[in-house]
Amino acid sequence: MRKYEVMYIIKADLQDETRQELINNMHAIITDNGGTIDNVDEWGVKDLAYEIDDMTKGYYVVTKFTAGNEALSEFDRLMRINSDIVRFLIINIED
Repeated sequence: MRKYEVMYIIKADLQDETRQELINNMHAIITDNGGTIDNVDEWGVKDLAYEIDDMTKGYYVVTKFTAGNEALSEFDRLMRINSDIVRFLIINIED
């Protein structure tokens, strides 16, 4: 099991309930596959550095988690196919 950090941007025009459900579902992917969520930091709606698909704002979330390769692969796959997630980046955190 390794420690990772993911920053992802959710469409800013989602309703609060829908956004929170999406965040919970993304985190459930990790926990359902044997990982743990260590820290969640919701930055809120911020301006994007550049326009993406006619969007200028996004809802930023930074999550630190511990997971194995299987959980990480599934999380990465489902992040890629979710249309409400604009961009994401997963990095390995070295101790």
